[in-house]
This record gives sequence, C-alpha cells and structure tokens, in this order.
Amino acid sequence: MKVMKKQLLLATLLMATSALSTPRASAQTNTPPATPADMEAFYTSVIEKRTGDILAPLAIKDSAKSNEVFEIITRQFRIMRARDVLIDAQLEAEGKEDNYANRAGQLEAQSKPLHEYFFAQLSKLLTPEQVEMVKDKMTYNKVKVTYDAYNNIIPGLTEADKAKIVELLKEAREKAVDGGSASEKSAIFQVYKDQINDYLNAHGHDVAKAYKDWEDKQALAKKSDGPNTNPP
Repeated sequence: MKVMKKQLLLATLLMATSALSTPRASAQTNTPPATPADMEAFYTSVIEKRTGDILAPLAIKDSAKSNEVFEIITRQFRIMRARDVLIDAQLEAEGKEDNYANRAGQLEAQSKPLHEYFFAQLSKLLTPEQVEMVKDKMTYNKVKVTYDAYNNIIPGLTEADKAKIVELLKEAREKAVDGGSASEKSAIFQVYKDQINDYLNAHGHDVAKAYKDWEDKQALAKKSDGPNTNPP
C-alpha cells in the first residue's frame, strides 16, 4: 500500500508539472500563436484518438469497464508527457542534447514506478492477453513487424533462433511502451535489434549478408515489375 501511495503521489506531481508547462514553440507564421488552452485541447484530442485505437481491438463489452480503461490509458499518456518535461528540462540545464542516448538513464528510472502502477491497474480490468494487446498497440506492433521481418530476411532460422528473437523483442517492448515518442520507441527497439543481430551472427548466420541479399532481391523485383519500355 505504501508503494502504491508513492506511485500515485509521483503520478500526481508529474501531472501537476505538466499542467504548468507548454510544448516547444513552433516556427512563426502569419497566424496568431496558439494559446496554451488551444494546445492542450489539441493534445487531448490526439491522446484520446490514440487511446481509442488501442481500445478497439480489446472489444470490451462492458461500457463502464471500457471507460475506466480509457481513463487509465489517457492518464498514462499525460503522466509520460509530464515526465518528459522534467527530463528535457534537466538535459537542457546540463547542456545536453535531447536524444535517447542522453535520456535513457532518467527515462528508465522515472518510468519504473509509473510502468508498474499502470499495468497493475490495467491487469485488474483486462485479461493477460488484452494487456499484451495494449503493449503491442502502444508500441505500434513492433514485436510482430520486426519478428516477421527477421523471418523474411534471415534464411534458415531455427526454432531456438526464433524464440530468442521473440524474447528480446518483448524485452524491447517492455521498455518501449514507456517511450515518449514514436522515434524514441524505435530507438529502444534498435538497441535490442542490435542484440538480436549479435546473437544470430554468433549462431551461424551472417546478418549483414542476409540483409544485402534481401535488398538485392527487392531491387531486382522492383526492376522486373517496372513499366515495359520495349515496343510490342
């Protein structure tokens, strides 16, 4: 209970910080600048649409439960935004570039209690399979997309290879679900893709050659599918 209260307090503080902050200024235009209220309304519409897309495949029949899950997910997006404001402010104060390499340490430390509380709340309302679906949707289905790509590109993968790929991709997903943007989620997955490539190279595969062969095949197929410029 004490841990839960601490997590709720942290979430509340982060949300309060977010309410006092505004997104980075955009390039000047001839139109009047958007007010903080305008920007907040736009942000709300974006995360509500995103949450709706996440909820859709869950097919929750109970409207009260669906609304509660909706609130939990949208609140998590707001909390992550507030967290990012704090991290970015610290990086700026330290004169560091705002990128994943510099954010990684703080991102993981600050996200841990938020991550645990978020999924604990979801698990009270959703089945384990539905929670998995939420994780996939919050990371743009990168586990499946990347797994399918490895199977298409690397010939002769064994069942052990495939199992290792899935294991590492799910580890990536567990961290990427806390990423503050699509590009940050991709950067997190890239760290694990590098580990997968190292594993495959150490287990009899030549990943670089497989990628080159695959790219050559794609280029040849594209050339073959091009318009026929020869006369009939």
